[in-house]
Amino acid sequence: MKKLVLVAAAALLSLPSASFAQRIVVGIAPPPVIVEHPGPRPHPGWVWIGGHHRWDGHRYIWVGGYWAAPPRPHAVWIAGHWRHDRDGYVWIDGHWR
Repeated sequence: MKKLVLVAAAALLSLPSASFAQRIVVGIAPPPVIVEHPGPRPHPGWVWIGGHHRWDGHRYIWVGGYWAAPPRPHAVWIAGHWRHDRDGYVWIDGHWR
């Protein structure tokens, strides 16, 4: 359990703060998504938040996925993703709906 909490905390710290959110545009495509095998759900109702490639200003870095408790009943996780547009590859943050 302690390991799970540390992994979840590390994953959350790697996310940009809402107050500092900015549009991230990268000129090169991200690598293919890494297939993760999350294992069994640690608690009923928890949702797997899949990993993604994050741009660190010089290269893509893989941020591993983690289990999370939804913020409210019936919430659905919409995964973050890279979208290609005329400026390059734009990161669209994941969010709960």
